[in-house]
Amino acid sequence: MLVRISHTRLLRYAGLFTWAMVGLPLVYSWLGADPNNGGEELALRPMPWQGWLAYLAFGGGYAWLTRDFGRRGRSPFDFVLLVVLTLAAIGVSYFHGSGLGSVLLMVAACVLPWLLTLRFGVAWLLASQLAVVPVFVRWLGFPLLEALMQSVLYAGLSGFVFVVSLVASQQTQAREEQRRLNAELRATRALLADSARVNERTRISRELHDLLGHHLTALSLNLEVAGHLSEGRAKEHVQQAHTLARLLLTDVREAVSQLREGGAIDLASALRLLADNVPKLEIFIDIDEPLTVDDAECAHVLLRCAQEAITNAVRHAGAKGLWLNARREGSHVILQVRDDGRGSDHVTAGNGLRGLGERLRQHGGRLDIASQRGHGFQLTITLPVAPNAATRLPQGVAA
Repeated sequence: MLVRISHTRLLRYAGLFTWAMVGLPLVYSWLGADPNNGGEELALRPMPWQGWLAYLAFGGGYAWLTRDFGRRGRSPFDFVLLVVLTLAAIGVSYFHGSGLGSVLLMVAACVLPWLLTLRFGVAWLLASQLAVVPVFVRWLGFPLLEALMQSVLYAGLSGFVFVVSLVASQQTQAREEQRRLNAELRATRALLADSARVNERTRISRELHDLLGHHLTALSLNLEVAGHLSEGRAKEHVQQAHTLARLLLTDVREAVSQLREGGAIDLASALRLLADNVPKLEIFIDIDEPLTVDDAECAHVLLRCAQEAITNAVRHAGAKGLWLNARREGSHVILQVRDDGRGSDHVTAGNGLRGLGERLRQHGGRLDIASQRGHGFQLTITLPVAPNAATRLPQGVAA
């Protein structure tokens, strides 16, 4: 049963279980407190309603923050919830006068690697645990040094939880990167398979054109001359042979045309494979059918443009949705990719976009970039491609 649950789900459930177990001594102290002793005993110190509010806020915030661990990007609201978790855990310790809030901070440490960098996560962990030191000094009567040692002890346990969660986070990122690379590999493999098929069909069509076509044309001309020079029954046989030669030439011409027409690369299929199962991103595809390209290099350029746009949306834009539109207008293929990420009023092209622009200019294409803060990022690629045309045989002899 547990094998079927992902490690991110297990972290979430373990945190919620720990939060629920922390509530047991809180409930016990509330039900078992003796009003005659003023709640002086540590185990029976009742917690006021502000403490219960902090406890419930921690549970609700943790449940919401971990509802989709590792499957979505970070948002400003997530950082607000992290502050709420930390303050709520510290509040439980202050209102209850115990170290239970430090246990909740251990649960909160599970979230830190998913939201903060390693340096800031460790600093946040230490600062939050040290904030409970006054509780150990005032309500538990610890000397300052022992209170610091107690907080450091909890910080060490929190550090263990932090490292476990960090490993889970890195594994999730590695798995998502592997899924993205697998999608790119499948798309590239399909493109290479199409390119190999097109090259083989082109080679065969050229062989038919150069060998059979020219030889059959020469044979037909010679038979036509022989028909003028022969007489009687020999002339009839020569004319029949001439007719068969012209029919065979027509068949070869049709075969070459079919090979050429069926030798285009299926760009639409490669783009769909590239957009399949991309982590943390929902892709909406609108591609003309059929969308084929004769030139393998042009198809490769268009595929790399779409790949770069998808990668940027996942890694940098913080987008949740991406719209990919590809269509053919005359001798040009227009590829438009738009996301709903953060966007920017001033776009600075990185190595990826500069490389795409250079590659497009080498093939006579154009890259247009449009972006606005809060309104996403859009790439429009226009690339001229060779028309789908069949090779023609010599027309020296009409069928």
